[in-house]
Amino acid sequence: MSKICSSKTRPSKILVLKILFVILALAGAASMARAANGPDVTQFTLSNGLQVVVIPDHRAPVVTHMIWYKVGAADETPGKSGLAHFLEHLMFKGTVKNPGDTFSQAVAEIGGQENAFTGSDYTGFYQRVPREHLKEMMAFEADRIENLVLTDAVAKPELNVVLEELNMRVENNPSARLGEQIDAALYLNHPYGRPVIGWRHEVEKLTRDDAMAFYRRFYTPNNAIVVVAGDVTPDEVKADAEETYGKVPPRAEIGPRRRPMEPVQEAPRTVTLADARVEQPSLERAYLVPSDTTAKPGESEALDVLADVLGSGSNSLLYRNLVVDKGIALNAGAYYDGTALDYGRFSVYGSPKPGTTLHQLEQGIDAVLADVVEHGVSADELDRAKTRLIADAVYAQDNQATLARWYGAALATGETVDDVRAWPDHIKAVTADAVQAAARHWLDRRRSVTGYLVNSLQSEEKRS
Repeated sequence: MSKICSSKTRPSKILVLKILFVILALAGAASMARAANGPDVTQFTLSNGLQVVVIPDHRAPVVTHMIWYKVGAADETPGKSGLAHFLEHLMFKGTVKNPGDTFSQAVAEIGGQENAFTGSDYTGFYQRVPREHLKEMMAFEADRIENLVLTDAVAKPELNVVLEELNMRVENNPSARLGEQIDAALYLNHPYGRPVIGWRHEVEKLTRDDAMAFYRRFYTPNNAIVVVAGDVTPDEVKADAEETYGKVPPRAEIGPRRRPMEPVQEAPRTVTLADARVEQPSLERAYLVPSDTTAKPGESEALDVLADVLGSGSNSLLYRNLVVDKGIALNAGAYYDGTALDYGRFSVYGSPKPGTTLHQLEQGIDAVLADVVEHGVSADELDRAKTRLIADAVYAQDNQATLARWYGAALATGETVDDVRAWPDHIKAVTADAVQAAARHWLDRRRSVTGYLVNSLQSEEKRS
């Protein structure tokens, strides 16, 4: 049931807003004025502190119902990594009123879909169901906010499930293991440096009592956001929410989310992971940068555009220079993860062509970055990137759940509905000078970790 959403897989505002604004614009000139600011999103707060966001979408008689708790792996007690994800699993174990998998069976019987995910800053649960079953889903979720029943007989076997998931997702995946090591080295002090799924030696010791304490502390309506996207009206959603969620009293006072912050980073770091299963060597460099929430006005948008110019697609600077022109790489690119409460991450990556070393590939990447820092980007490159960030949505899947997920992730990490709606205008306002300034300031090797993924057998052969 669980679907981990790690720092590398946070919902992309670029992808979602491509869908959100461009496809709406295609509806025709008469609707373009309305589409400029996105769908007619409504938000309200219940008396118990629960935030509710409604995104009408009347193209099909279905709804996506999501509840986001503003707690994730970065909020765990030190020494208990993986606890947020463990509790996500246990939330499916039932209540007195709806024991066992009653909730999941109800979703299946009406032809619905459900899943859950854990990230560093949030934990979420969702269902996609026919519109007439929305209130039923709300009642189920409201019930498990306050009435979760856990026993050792349930918790201990589920911990084994989590450990097997850790084996499958991380320990048998060299690339994922390297990603963990990069994060651990990138964050010298902040809890983003620990894996969402947790460190095995700590996960093994998690208990039913740990999960229940975490549940009582954070799973309360005044620490949650409900997002409903689909064939509904705001009045319908409000009435249903008040009759279900509105009856759940808050059980904890939620204070500010203060995490240990990063010191000044003064030295570039490198990590190497060697594994016999690695078929293709690669490198990734991650830079510590501001998030959408912590960036100065226009800064995160400039990083969005910079990432697109550098590494989005076959016309990007990295791909064109290293793959097409020099022929030293099989692939190369860049991306910016900005949806986070505290810090964002800007990454560049590539895989060398046979006959090219990782060191040579890294030199090629550094040359491209240095050129952008020194000379900036051209007007054509800037315009293409800004256009792409919006117009490529024509080719993206128009997914109701994706819209709900973006709004939920934004609100759970300190942004607002207005921030989401204003994003296209902010992208349009990005200048070439802003992109160059972002590159010059944030692509500082001292704020970075470079990870190398290599085949251990080949490494041994070279040393012998």
